[in-house]
Amino acid sequence: MHPNQRAATQQRVLEEAARIDTGGFFNLLTGPQLLDHVAALVPAHRERAFPPTKTLAMFMTQALSADGSCCQALADHAVQRAIAGLPRLSTSTSAFCQARARLPLSMISTLARQTGELVTDGAPAWWHWHGRRVRLADGATLTLADTAENQAKYPQPTSQKPGLGFPICRLVVLMCLATGALLDGAIGPCVGKGSDEQSLLRTLLDTLLRGEILIADAFYATYFLLCELGARGVDGVFEQYGARKRSTDFRLGQWLGVRDHLIVLSKPKRPDWMSQEDYDQAPDTLTVREFQAGGKIMVTTLLCPKAVPKYTLKVLYRSRWNVELDLRNIKTTLGMEHLRCRTPEMAIKELWVYLLAYNLIRLLMAQAALLADQIPRQLSFKHTVQIWISWQQRGGGTRDAVVIRALLVLIAEPRVGLRRGRIEPRALKRRLKSYPLLTKPRRLAQEEVRQNGHPKKQR
Repeated sequence: MHPNQRAATQQRVLEEAARIDTGGFFNLLTGPQLLDHVAALVPAHRERAFPPTKTLAMFMTQALSADGSCCQALADHAVQRAIAGLPRLSTSTSAFCQARARLPLSMISTLARQTGELVTDGAPAWWHWHGRRVRLADGATLTLADTAENQAKYPQPTSQKPGLGFPICRLVVLMCLATGALLDGAIGPCVGKGSDEQSLLRTLLDTLLRGEILIADAFYATYFLLCELGARGVDGVFEQYGARKRSTDFRLGQWLGVRDHLIVLSKPKRPDWMSQEDYDQAPDTLTVREFQAGGKIMVTTLLCPKAVPKYTLKVLYRSRWNVELDLRNIKTTLGMEHLRCRTPEMAIKELWVYLLAYNLIRLLMAQAALLADQIPRQLSFKHTVQIWISWQQRGGGTRDAVVIRALLVLIAEPRVGLRRGRIEPRALKRRLKSYPLLTKPRRLAQEEVRQNGHPKKQR
């Protein structure tokens, strides 16, 4: 980047940052680029102690706090009012919980998507792969509070006895490779028709735009998904599906290079989820490129070996690991691995609040990366969360450009490596406390303890 262009970019970032009040999450949402969207999404309401904007801000702060309870969120709010000399509010959580229940799910989810779109639209071309936007897809599971309502909507695994498991839901996400922002997500149960990752991904395909590239693991490399991507002008890079991988023969098809060829796939039988009309419209054959690199057999719709050499695709596919890190940031760093709300409706709201908070952190990281002339993937997500929480706890709330620049510089200071394809053992070094597993419903176990006391330790 030319020095004059870099200086102009940094000045633009400072001007944008100066218009953002860093005193709280909702102040990011009321920045000039999101103000119109927020105003349109806020529902009609009468004046209350917890209006929608304040409730949403508290909900997000609650999601990021280590405690995560309504009591903690209300205590923080009460302290802020006391410091500001405002009238005291009741410390009962009832009003705040009712205010959270009144928040429309569509408002929270739309804000999360629009914030992700804002981050990706503001990304310079040099952040993208050869000027093309790359999207990452993957799935994860989350547990919910063990209530009858949650169990009915998101049943626990059938392998677990009743009363011994937790409700579980599946989340499939579309992420931006360049910025790490979440573009969209789909949620469903883990059992029943339409509960698999491919079904959930199909509901997100409208998020993809012509000219983009989708990267995902072997679970997604199906004939009909490749056809759908082609119809939308989207290319795909996937690890080859396990059943096809075993029958791969590079002596067949059109030779492109060493372990690199074009093959023609035939349309399989109509799957249960697909209508007859859609099946008839799908092409009878599909030409894809199959190659081996880095010990993996991969399939792609990028067919020209001169325009896109095999080594380039190998490096591109290794960047898929970033979606694993993004999901870990959402689940572990932010604490979304277990949702606390006790009804399905509130649990899904809580999930989207986490995703909105995640995208706002990514917005800060993108601003800091622009200022430091870095790519966002080289900044630490956890460090940004720590800086933000520390800033809030110390009453950060200034529009001074110098102070905001200092905040962005702090965010951009540490660097992380380009962590691609890491392999770690799925084992714990630190031994957990040797409590036995609960093998019966908690109420029965409690009754036995009342009658007989706790069992003696096994030696």
